[in-house]
Amino acid sequence: MEVKLESKSCMEKDEGLGWGKSLPVPRVQEMVKIDPHTVPHRYIRDHADRPVFDQRPISSEVPVIDFSLLAKRDQYEQKKLDSACKEWGFFQIINHGVGEELLQKMKGAGTGFFDLEMEDKQKYSMAENDLQGYGHAFVFSEDQKLDWADLMFLMTYPPQYRNLKYWPLAVPGFKETVEEYTKEICRVSEEILGNLSLLMGMEEEGLKELHQVVKLGMRMNYYPPCPKPDLVLGVSPHSDSGTITMLLQDDHITALQIHHQGHWLPVKPLPCALVVNVGDTLEVWSNGRYKSVQHRAVTNESRARISIATFVIPHDEAEIGPVEPILRDAPATYRTIKCVDYLRHFLGRKLDGKALDFLKLQAD
Repeated sequence: MEVKLESKSCMEKDEGLGWGKSLPVPRVQEMVKIDPHTVPHRYIRDHADRPVFDQRPISSEVPVIDFSLLAKRDQYEQKKLDSACKEWGFFQIINHGVGEELLQKMKGAGTGFFDLEMEDKQKYSMAENDLQGYGHAFVFSEDQKLDWADLMFLMTYPPQYRNLKYWPLAVPGFKETVEEYTKEICRVSEEILGNLSLLMGMEEEGLKELHQVVKLGMRMNYYPPCPKPDLVLGVSPHSDSGTITMLLQDDHITALQIHHQGHWLPVKPLPCALVVNVGDTLEVWSNGRYKSVQHRAVTNESRARISIATFVIPHDEAEIGPVEPILRDAPATYRTIKCVDYLRHFLGRKLDGKALDFLKLQAD
């Protein structure tokens, strides 16, 4: 099957951000519309990288944290948060105060965009060397294995970092819903960062101040049904580059998997919960106390799936390196670097495992 590659449309002349370049590849959603029965060779993973759908009972599950207790600085819940970030790098939060109606509206906003005709979606295609917009990321070679997904990436906070020409304002209520959801994610992330700051021996505002400016980037993922889900991955194994990530999952499809104790463990969705994970930046600031963990997404044969990840990102000029309170108990195991330099490294490679090795200091 041959599918025409989409161009960069009217965005070709944009200067973009100067990093984050990715080769153009077919839109998976359109490819499936043309031929829903074939998996092209570029999407078929090597045997060792294919998902294993283990039907055995799960002996352990990702920790669940009661956000309402964290907001009250409940010490028992803080200990659970500390343990989750040390041992898992992932947890789900409940009682976070983001209303169910808003969560559903946010999913609807993502669905509304991907339901547009291709001609209309193409108006929001990523520009050369830009992160924002509709398309694909981390594609650097013509023989690279591709993810079974399309994405839309937007900077949503602070407002001055938004580029509204990438926002599909033709989708009714899109802008208003994203703004309302972003406001709530700001509130939730600030509470989580405050608790983590205290656990790391800093003042409550410690992590927020290290960011200089707390930025939010939103990635909407669309995973079409796949006729051979055992051959492909929706998203390749990776860790996230930012501080923390908050994921809004589909309530009815288990697709997220995390690498835990040598196995890929599915993260079963909890109704109205948000999944939170440690990013590379927090691992470095905590000197490895908290772990950014590899995760991936698998596909299914019968239903399309939407997920919405919001990344908490420091300002470009913020420094990431082990913080002083942590170094009272152990020597630094990571060198210090500007956030923008780490992002360039992270975005200049294909999505394949963790990117932190080049920051690690050699042990004596």
